[in-house]
Amino acid sequence: MNPPNRLSAAAAPASGPLSPPGQGTTAAGTAGTRTPQRGTGRGIGIRTAAGSEERERGQLHLYDGDGKGKSQAALGVVLRTIGLGICEQQRTRVLLLRFLKGPGRSYDEDGAIEALQQGFPHLIDQVRTGRGDFFNAEQATAFDRQEAQRGWDIAKGAIASNLYSVVVLDELNPVLALGLLDTAEVVRTLAAKPTGMEVICTGRGAPPALVQLADLHSEMRAHRRRLPGPDAFGEALGGEVLGLDGIEIYTGDGKGKSTSALGKALQAIGRGISLDKSHRVLILQWLKGGSGYTEDAAIAALRESYPHLVDHLRSGRDAIVWRGQQQPIDYVEAERAWEIARAAIASGLYKTVILDELNPTVDLELLPVEPIVQTLLRKPAETEVIITGRCKSQPAYFDLASVHSEMVCHKHYAERGVDLKRGVDY
Repeated sequence: MNPPNRLSAAAAPASGPLSPPGQGTTAAGTAGTRTPQRGTGRGIGIRTAAGSEERERGQLHLYDGDGKGKSQAALGVVLRTIGLGICEQQRTRVLLLRFLKGPGRSYDEDGAIEALQQGFPHLIDQVRTGRGDFFNAEQATAFDRQEAQRGWDIAKGAIASNLYSVVVLDELNPVLALGLLDTAEVVRTLAAKPTGMEVICTGRGAPPALVQLADLHSEMRAHRRRLPGPDAFGEALGGEVLGLDGIEIYTGDGKGKSTSALGKALQAIGRGISLDKSHRVLILQWLKGGSGYTEDAAIAALRESYPHLVDHLRSGRDAIVWRGQQQPIDYVEAERAWEIARAAIASGLYKTVILDELNPTVDLELLPVEPIVQTLLRKPAETEVIITGRCKSQPAYFDLASVHSEMVCHKHYAERGVDLKRGVDY
């Protein structure tokens, strides 16, 4: 319900840079406070970069599960790290070591990595190992073991050198699950990594020893809808309803929602580069007023490297929006951003539209659901829409998604009182 004395939609928009991804909402709504505070539990609040304490020790991040978004989340952290380095003129260097992703196949993140390397030359090193085929443990060959060991030898050297701010070990988890590397040796090496280095491990099937060592463990859990009864369409698809192509939703309490969205923006730009045509991206953010967040630096760096390809708009005021305490400006700001989103989707001018924190905005009843459903139903076939944020109850448009990943938080270093770190956590 809207408040009685509603402000005009022409009211001056609130503005301010982004809030940290992955910590955007509580069950009551969205957290967005200017007061710096140390994280002490699962309900930690969003903090601005200005005036906040910051951890110096690098952490081990683990993204696993059967849902989509693991490699995307890692690339989002990479983009934020690079953005911070450019903004503050710090030395930043990233290694992307990709296991099980040899030549012969293309992968969703290929375009994103190409965009990173072209946009930020000399800051990102990439190594691919393995073959392009899927295989199980029984089908593993001597070549697979050699390639896994080659990748791990490079990783060990990179970690020991301390030349990199961030080391991404993409698909390390299934390599260990397939028995291609000695898990005990990997765990020992990661436990002894340099103090300030961030290490990110991705992929399904993380072994218990790696899970125990990790400082952050976020599971990407896939949600697949099934038809309620026998149906020819459902039987033909094995009972699964696939949703509309090009609609992806990332929700849940775990880290990786907005981070995955940043990774999707990179993928979109890279796809345009590989196809030699424009692939414009719009990033729209709700409930993210405030100032001082390094995502802004990341997006600004992306826009500087790829002029005219990335548009970015924030909405909301610089405060927590609690359920039952919504103010008129909250409705105005939510509608302002939605009108832009609706026009952008309908126009087809943007090939990728990211609606960051739309879910909690709807959950707080700042926007009605039906116009969103209708807009998504009518979106151009080539337009991809990415929706992020926690929500207490799932809106109807969740049923339209072809990808629905829930980020489940199993472990977060903030629960131990560890401070967040700019360029990684926010």
